[in-house]
Amino acid sequence: MDIPKHRTTRATSLRDATESSKMEGTGSWDALEWTKIDPISRYVSNANLDFLLDAEQVVAEGHGVVLVNTDDAGTLMVTNFRLLFLSEGTRKVIALGTIPLATIEKFNKIVVKVQSNARQLDKTPPQRLLQVLGKDMRIIVFGFRPRTKQRRVIFDALLRCIKPARLWDLYAFASGPSKFRSSSPQVCLLDEYFRLLGKGSYRASMDMIESRSFTLSNDLLRISSVNSSHKICQTYPFALVVPKIISDDEVLQASNFRARGRLPVVSWCHPGTGAVLARSSQPLVGLMMNMRSNMDEKLVAALCSKLDDGSRRKLYIADARPRKNALANGAMGGGSESSSNYFQSEIVFLGIDNIHAMRDSYARLREYVDTHGRASSDGMSSFLRHGGSTWGGGNLSSMSTSVSTLGDSGWLLHVQNVLAGSAWIAARVAMEMASVLVHCSDGWDRTSQLVSLANLLLDPYYRTFKGFQALVEKDWLAFGHPFSDRVGMPSLPGNGNMPFELSRQSSTGNSSSSPMRQSPGAFTPQPQASSHSHNSNNYSPIFLQWVDCISQLLRMYPFAFEFSATFLVDFLDCMLSCRFGNFLCNCEKERLQCNIFEACGCLWAYLADLRTSEGGFHVHYNPFYEPLKHNGPLLPPAAALAPTLWPQFHLRWACPEEAKPGEIEEQCRKIIMKNSEMQKAKEVAERKAKEISNAMESLNAELRMEKQRNSLAMNIAKRTNKENAAIKRAVQSIGCKIHFSASGDCIVDSESNLLKAAPNCSYSSHGKESDGTLHDDKKDMSVSVTVTADDNDGISSIGQVCETLCPFRSADGGCRWPSGGCAQLGSQFVGLKANFDAFDQLSINDSYFNSE
Repeated sequence: MDIPKHRTTRATSLRDATESSKMEGTGSWDALEWTKIDPISRYVSNANLDFLLDAEQVVAEGHGVVLVNTDDAGTLMVTNFRLLFLSEGTRKVIALGTIPLATIEKFNKIVVKVQSNARQLDKTPPQRLLQVLGKDMRIIVFGFRPRTKQRRVIFDALLRCIKPARLWDLYAFASGPSKFRSSSPQVCLLDEYFRLLGKGSYRASMDMIESRSFTLSNDLLRISSVNSSHKICQTYPFALVVPKIISDDEVLQASNFRARGRLPVVSWCHPGTGAVLARSSQPLVGLMMNMRSNMDEKLVAALCSKLDDGSRRKLYIADARPRKNALANGAMGGGSESSSNYFQSEIVFLGIDNIHAMRDSYARLREYVDTHGRASSDGMSSFLRHGGSTWGGGNLSSMSTSVSTLGDSGWLLHVQNVLAGSAWIAARVAMEMASVLVHCSDGWDRTSQLVSLANLLLDPYYRTFKGFQALVEKDWLAFGHPFSDRVGMPSLPGNGNMPFELSRQSSTGNSSSSPMRQSPGAFTPQPQASSHSHNSNNYSPIFLQWVDCISQLLRMYPFAFEFSATFLVDFLDCMLSCRFGNFLCNCEKERLQCNIFEACGCLWAYLADLRTSEGGFHVHYNPFYEPLKHNGPLLPPAAALAPTLWPQFHLRWACPEEAKPGEIEEQCRKIIMKNSEMQKAKEVAERKAKEISNAMESLNAELRMEKQRNSLAMNIAKRTNKENAAIKRAVQSIGCKIHFSASGDCIVDSESNLLKAAPNCSYSSHGKESDGTLHDDKKDMSVSVTVTADDNDGISSIGQVCETLCPFRSADGGCRWPSGGCAQLGSQFVGLKANFDAFDQLSINDSYFNSE
């Protein structure tokens, strides 16, 4: 049982409640306004549970609960995914009081007796509190009604749900993959290997993995399938990148000299110089440091290819541990390399503490933030303690108290050590063109931190969304960082991932932060208060510390990262919540055995869906990102590696106003959004202008066609007029005159004496018939010319006229106008018919139609 620590320097709002009860003569719970809670809204209707996620089910409920941090009353519910607090008035979820079950590090029942006057002492009920400590830097305290069993109901539900006995009972399996599905992590790992080897044109597939046809190579390195069944090393991935000159048999022999079989393999290679960044576990040199392995030495030597000038590349072996820890591990068979056994090598100890030191440091940092925050877990601001005579929990005459407390936590010092070690490794690879082998004890905690952070500094690809995912899946998930142990979740039985290194500090020294900031005698915690914490001693915020290091680099190089600090916070929240399956189990082999990636949702798909919902303006995007400005390695000098608290993560619960994103970043994002809107408006205007231009061109084309048609009609009209004039002259040449009236009638007069007796000659535009008239029914418009005579002499006279005056007679005397009326005068009837159809069929010499 963790008994809350008493502090003489801290007061509490509950103490003020005691003083208020003395004055009013009522119970001590009046300050929390228990009696003002509406008893009608006692139960939460299932119809109003819209805030629940898919497959989320309520396990237990507590009504009339008070969130002491903010003095909000409401309903506390335990689901199969989270501890959820609803406001009594608005029925909205309060974020501070809502925490995923997997994010809870420990929770305690606390019974506190409130001192009152002597007459009311026996009548004052004790305060029943539930303290929840989160892995995300928050400390929550809930108060329950006296003489009820609601706290026991909630506590028992947390005991059952917070860490289930079986992995399959986690919410990630109950929710299923839903719409957040992902591709196989093995395929993603091979794609990253292909990129590192300069084979980016290849694309991995499951068929390639099953047939083991992924063993590509370049001049220096190759992909080996020797661990495809995870027999050489259970915590390594199925595919390994090793020097090309090392065979699979030699790889197998070299693995026997390293702890847990985690032999030296390549994590990253420089595309220009050929320098590599490798990782492994500690060598098994023994207590006397005299054990050697020829195959291990050959494998490590193969990491150092020759330079362009023919000289041999230098090798640095970076041991992440303090030197004394490495020596202490010799008693257990471990230890560190000797530079005399590895050709042209240098051994460097980076002095980073183990997982137990990090866990204790993080707990102290959480206590510091809760103590000196704007609103702490005791419900009182640090500005109001001791009647406002303190600042940050310390007296005005000693404002450095809070600063020294932050320094005593050691967290920032640990972050600085990891940053400095990673920057040193990156500088050796980038500036000296040297190869670096990094290891700690087991090669999956500090080694993962250093190698992945050095990769981030060396390769700008890892500073993008896609590259960040590839980096996490390669150096953390594939290479066996034990997430289940470090996060405190159930794993497959018999994994045996116990730490190889001896603890530098006692792991039982976890600071138990108390929600009560009181002076002596204000409260009396009961010794029978229950508590719960993780049974595993391997919990440690190693991965969280690595993300904290990235936030420090993002602060130093705001133009170098595609993602923002908000993305890192949401990413950590998803990882700690275990809502998705990506970070379940301890290694790749276990995740394959549990079929995690088909049974659970994908964190990366979820985050990508969030970004897609708002496009490039989502808060996950860094508005200052300029890829061309930092398209090479980031090599921060030692003086720049001065970490500070990460406001968006460390201060978001205790100091929410100070934890908001910077105003400059917010204004920049708004400017980008406005610029994008203006750009879209410009594109719309340009598109409309182009449509109008196309319409104008189309109209111009139609106008040109209309002019062409008009010109063609004019030419046809001119030609028709010319033909009409020619016809008129032809008719006149045979002794007739044609007169066209305005009504459309045509009068033809003959100049021959024989034609004088003809009473009339008429033109009909309607094709009407009369005696002695030939009519062509094929045309709507016809010209009928009729000449009548009283005797047969007229016929012969007309024939003579035709023979003497007709210009259509051929040289042999034949008629070239056999269908004309004049050629038919002597056969069928007396008269003359001329129609336009006959004239159109004439073959007349052009010289005849010359203008007069």
